[in-house]
Amino acid sequence: MNFYFEAAKVLDRLDAREGSIKGIIATLPEKNRKRTAAVVIETLKYKGVLREIITTVDLLKQERKIKSLNLALVLVHDLLLTSGGIQAADGPIKQAVLRHKTRLHGELQKLKIKRGATSNTELAQTADEKAAQIPRYVRINTILWTTEEALKWYVSEGYTLTGFPTTSKSFSKDEHISDLLLFPPQTSLHRDPNYLCGKLILQDKASCFPAVILDPPWKEDAVVIDATAAPGNKTSHLSALMHNKGKLYAFERDKKRFATLRQMLEKAGCRNVETINQDFLTVDPTDPRFSPVTHILLDPSCSGSGIINRLDHLLETGPTESDEDEDEGRLQKLAAFQMTILRHAMTFPNVTKIVYSTCSVHAIENEQVVQVALNSNEAKDGNFILAPQNEVLPTWQRRGSIEQLSDSLNAASLIRCIPGEDFTNGFFVACFVKAKEPKKRDNSVTFSMGNQSSRPRKKRRT
Repeated sequence: MNFYFEAAKVLDRLDAREGSIKGIIATLPEKNRKRTAAVVIETLKYKGVLREIITTVDLLKQERKIKSLNLALVLVHDLLLTSGGIQAADGPIKQAVLRHKTRLHGELQKLKIKRGATSNTELAQTADEKAAQIPRYVRINTILWTTEEALKWYVSEGYTLTGFPTTSKSFSKDEHISDLLLFPPQTSLHRDPNYLCGKLILQDKASCFPAVILDPPWKEDAVVIDATAAPGNKTSHLSALMHNKGKLYAFERDKKRFATLRQMLEKAGCRNVETINQDFLTVDPTDPRFSPVTHILLDPSCSGSGIINRLDHLLETGPTESDEDEDEGRLQKLAAFQMTILRHAMTFPNVTKIVYSTCSVHAIENEQVVQVALNSNEAKDGNFILAPQNEVLPTWQRRGSIEQLSDSLNAASLIRCIPGEDFTNGFFVACFVKAKEPKKRDNSVTFSMGNQSSRPRKKRRT
């Protein structure tokens, strides 16, 4: 029965919006993770149906031993929708559900008739259309093998290299990221031997942009920082682009995420990375270890509003008025933090290039942070400007929002990705570089994070 309690707790956390399905499941002990994930995901697929049945039977009022709706959901799911039924030893909670077995099955049949369903699977929630359009991206870990070797391996396994993958045995090379492969959206590669040994990194295309745009040097005396490194996808990408040369400092302040980071980098064969369990904001830029840093990658905490997870369409996201107010305040706090960490990066004495990225679609976390950064004393003192478009993935068509910036050229320097339109998750990237000519300080331009008139109109969530 402990297994069902664990699954119910995951549903509780999802109801409290503590994270994504994938993110919360990743925090579970590894020995229970796969089984718990399966029942949570399947329960969510049928949540509306199961809740209607439980309410009609009045299960929670009749059986006081069942303390929560989420516990009832996972138990009733297994009773009605799996061949093995409730997988737990006899006990008071299991018996409380079994006392209503006939009635529960009866209500399930009534619902199928009412909805014209001929099977249980027809009652399940359908997939999110936007997520269904995103290919399964896999980055070739060039530390362990080459792109050519990867292509040959998959062809030898019966895959066909095509312009765009449409069948289960087709794949293609990405047109913007040289070491990225595309497979059909429903492709599962978690048992692929190349993934298991670290040769493949499951990483969304947009998430590959920051490391490529930073373009870190690959020489023995190179010094680079990944300021917020866990879980390590971008860090391992930087290490590969550096050919495992030089020094790459990877900071992560959270102990659990730090452990995940170290495990991933070890699996990926990243030998030039020194992981540091420390908040990047506490790092002294004049420290002899870090003062030689020339390139910094910043991917700070953000709202995650651009993530179109293949699972999170199962969550109920209808907003209330209080939710809207809470979101406004949360975005303000996130933007303030993002601005702080960006300005801190600009104080490193030898830094010449900083890439800032978020998986957010909100201008307050993206263009507005960039605008504030450009007007900051740190940017003026360090002569930082936005890199020109021809240095920031020039073939990518979607750029920044002109309305949110004072200069249209600056907008062209920025990268945006829109889920459902660009075959990626929502993403934003800005690249700051040292200007060749010192900039004149202009204190007449001001900008406030709290300027509501320049805030983007909030999209209605569906």
